[in-house]
Amino acid sequence: MVVVGIGDCAIARSPAKIKTSGLGSCLGVILYDRQEKIGGLLHTMLPNIEKARTKNNPAKFTDSGIEYLVEEIIKKRGSRKKLEAKIVGGASMFENSHMNIGERNIKSARETLKKLGISIIAEDTGKNYGRTIIFDTFTGDLLIKTILRGDKVI
Repeated sequence: MVVVGIGDCAIARSPAKIKTSGLGSCLGVILYDRQEKIGGLLHTMLPNIEKARTKNNPAKFTDSGIEYLVEEIIKKRGSRKKLEAKIVGGASMFENSHMNIGERNIKSARETLKKLGISIIAEDTGKNYGRTIIFDTFTGDLLIKTILRGDKVI
């Protein structure tokens, strides 16, 4: 099991599993090449890198993190044309939050993936609760675990 922290990413080949916890307003992005059975998981915190004061960690930001993950998968013989995406998280964790970080993370992921020509084949986004995800590089299944709301696979 490869564990990914906040503002980080990892790439693995079958039969490895990749896990991240604590997806609240943060977003989990899975990119997967089903033919090569190689996938990556990104745990991003903020939507865009352009206005950031420090830009030394592309995985911290949804837009640059997705671009970075695509490049790294290609370096390991994955194909951009065969990549598919799943996105999870982007919750509104605080009722009066006017910043809408979760919503903005989701929007940034959708825009970046569209720009790169990568289809989102499944998602579990928004709402008001946290998630833990485990991605299986052998099957392409993404297990989503929640407290009080049960588990599901997308």
